[in-house]
Amino acid sequence: MKGLLRTVIKSAVALLLLGLAVLLMANLWVWQRTHDYIESRPSQCVGDQIAIVFGTSSGLRGGGTNPWYQARLELAEALWKGGRVDHLLLSGDNHSRYYNEPIRMWRDLRKAGVADSAMTLDYAGFSTFDTLARARRVFGIDRATLISQRWHLPRAVYIARELGIDARGCATRARSLIDDRWMWLREMLARTAMLADLYLLDRRPHFLGPQILVPGRQDKTVPIWNRVALPAPAASALEALRQQLGIESRASNESPWRAWKF
Repeated sequence: MKGLLRTVIKSAVALLLLGLAVLLMANLWVWQRTHDYIESRPSQCVGDQIAIVFGTSSGLRGGGTNPWYQARLELAEALWKGGRVDHLLLSGDNHSRYYNEPIRMWRDLRKAGVADSAMTLDYAGFSTFDTLARARRVFGIDRATLISQRWHLPRAVYIARELGIDARGCATRARSLIDDRWMWLREMLARTAMLADLYLLDRRPHFLGPQILVPGRQDKTVPIWNRVALPAPAASALEALRQQLGIESRASNESPWRAWKF
């Protein structure tokens, strides 16, 4: 019995160490691929024609204004009024008639003096992934500034660039690591899950819909959408891993959705 208990403990420790190793390696990989594209000082952000503002709840469960929501809107307002961006794509969750992140952002930015013509609302930005997939596929965006917190931007920038958007992150005003400690920890897990979504699970957006070109993009030709082929050894390895995990492969004749411009 003691021998069995030792074996169980050793196995649990080994799995824990393996999980931690995967977590650290995934986060290091994402950081290496994105840190050159993120500006942590809002005053130094290089603007672009379009900025994507990620939605979040405007209030906290315990009451009061969500500081992350307020910081995103303040930065979006400053970039637009300073002439560093021309248009804002406000993307967020609208899962019920009583909860509408894009409308709330639009109302608050409108009160702050941002013109209606400078804002486009995306009501199906249910997640970071959905927001960016729709930005590329539905709204035809191939270059943008991403507005969010420093802990969120590595994942957002990584996804955007994987989906064919030449994205740069502009971080909101900094809060202490202690204040945002749980968000940093959450993001470490989310970045690891993101890599699985992109390369193993073949994640797709919840909803796409017809293409809607945002103002300033009408001069762009409608891009050709296709998936970038992986090298044969990598594709074979990923397919073998999918089979081991019991993940059903997509049909080869299924219409591709990822947004890559050729």
